Amino acid sequence: MAGFIKKNFPGCKLFFLGRSYTKDVIALSEYVDGFINFDEVEKLSVQEQINYLKDFSVDVFVHVFPKKEIAQLVKKAGIPLRVGTTNRIYHWLNCNKLIKLSRKNSDLHESQLNFKLLDFLDVNTSVALKDVSNYYGFSKIPVLNEEFKKWIDPAKINIILHPKSKGSAIEWGIDNFEKLVALLPTDKYKIFISGTEQEGKLMPEFLKNKNITDLTGKLSLQQFIAFINSCHALVAASTGPLHIAAALNKKAIGLFVPKRPIHPGRWMPVGKDAQVVVFDKECNNCKSGKDCDCMNKINPKQIVDLLEQK
Repeated sequence: MAGFIKKNFPGCKLFFLGRSYTKDVIALSEYVDGFINFDEVEKLSVQEQINYLKDFSVDVFVHVFPKKEIAQLVKKAGIPLRVGTTNRIYHWLNCNKLIKLSRKNSDLHESQLNFKLLDFLDVNTSVALKDVSNYYGFSKIPVLNEEFKKWIDPAKINIILHPKSKGSAIEWGIDNFEKLVALLPTDKYKIFISGTEQEGKLMPEFLKNKNITDLTGKLSLQQFIAFINSCHALVAASTGPLHIAAALNKKAIGLFVPKRPIHPGRWMPVGKDAQVVVFDKECNNCKSGKDCDCMNKINPKQIVDLLEQK
């Protein structure tokens, strides 16, 4: 969205309001001029919050991720144009520009839905999915520290497997990742397993595998981004690392189920070498919203075949 706005209105100044955990990702984009940390803003009194926002002299505020207290704060700060969707009652009370947008039943990708929030700019917001990556602007990649750079093997294909999801997605299962590791020849691939320290504790036996290098809990987000950028590929379910890898134009292989609203049509990674694997695109259980184990049926050999593709 930032890139789309900047390319249509190159003279504007653009700020991103987000939580602390998003800061290092936002810092990658050449299109964002400043980051406002809402975790810090929340610590202030209401009047201090109002004064803080006023200091930025913002003309337009777009509520991409709707949050009632932010909508109320933005109105109190007197920001002239406040944009939100029609399906939130508090937007009717606090926004003066409403966009009719339903995410739940739409066939559009999440990124395309976000572009629709910019309809008020009187520009064509129908962006083809293949063109979304043109607006990332991820040009400010952090430098990988030497201690981590030594782990990269320049003579091999360096691949990151990210088995866990912190509950954000249906997972493929450690058994399947173990089978995938067994299929990747060690003379050709160097395999890294990523995740948080807590996630590492959930797969202790897997991490003992002599053919993998354990990254869990060892890198900051900034250094993890730099590490992804130094590797060739990443395999994961619908998680942040998958989308970061796609945006960095790495071979990003996403593991999905066709269940709404978590299906790949809505959340697939978008990038020049991003791909999706689904066991059964027409799975009846998933389409009816029932619990299903079709994710576990994805064959590890499919992942190997995608990794081998030029």
